[in-house]
Amino acid sequence: MSINALMLSASRVGNSAYLTHTIELIRPLTQPGQQWLFIPYAGVSVSYDEYLTKVKNALEPLAITISSIHQFADPKQAIQNAAGILVGGGNTFQLLNELYRYDLVHLICEKVENGMPYVGWSAGSNITGASIRTTNDMPIVEPPSFTALGLLPFQLNPHYTNYQMLGHNGETRAQRLLEFTVVDPLTPVIAIQEGSALWRRGETLQLIGNEVAYLFHGKQQEVEIAVNSDLSGYL
Repeated sequence: MSINALMLSASRVGNSAYLTHTIELIRPLTQPGQQWLFIPYAGVSVSYDEYLTKVKNALEPLAITISSIHQFADPKQAIQNAAGILVGGGNTFQLLNELYRYDLVHLICEKVENGMPYVGWSAGSNITGASIRTTNDMPIVEPPSFTALGLLPFQLNPHYTNYQMLGHNGETRAQRLLEFTVVDPLTPVIAIQEGSALWRRGETLQLIGNEVAYLFHGKQQEVEIAVNSDLSGYL
């Protein structure tokens, strides 16, 4: 498979402007003048037009043309014609539900497996894993299946932090991911912090960016993964 997919943890790092830190991470997947397609389906509390404008303005330094899938009468043809796909953050359940509603899951998989570049952040990264069972989002809708794109044969957890606010008695993220590995000890989870990303190129996978990641797999819990680590063994 000639996959070229970038899974960003988040659209921001700290107080940085929207998508600013992603520009140089995305640039190697693009060529100036290309026509890219944005999929805004995860955006529940913002209109698709507003979401598109926000993304276009943020990614202007890449010199690519960006249209949104909602602007086309035939979403499948829009994907067929695109040079690359951008999938934004928001609610992962809503995103996957819409992809199933328009019958786009298998088409996106096919195109990306055959070389179409893919860039996702937050929810757009969540759906590249085997399923969305380790998303942080509220299940505001019920997709036909939790099975996702499967560009990565394991689970992702973007926006990872194990911070626990003083006086808050709810579970930490690490405790939630432990629950997953208890019921599914065979499936790894890679948790990526804001400022980091996973980049898959064919049969290679690398952690890039400025932050370490963490592995949760069976009895291995919150095992640190160094920046620039080769994670190809998980493919």
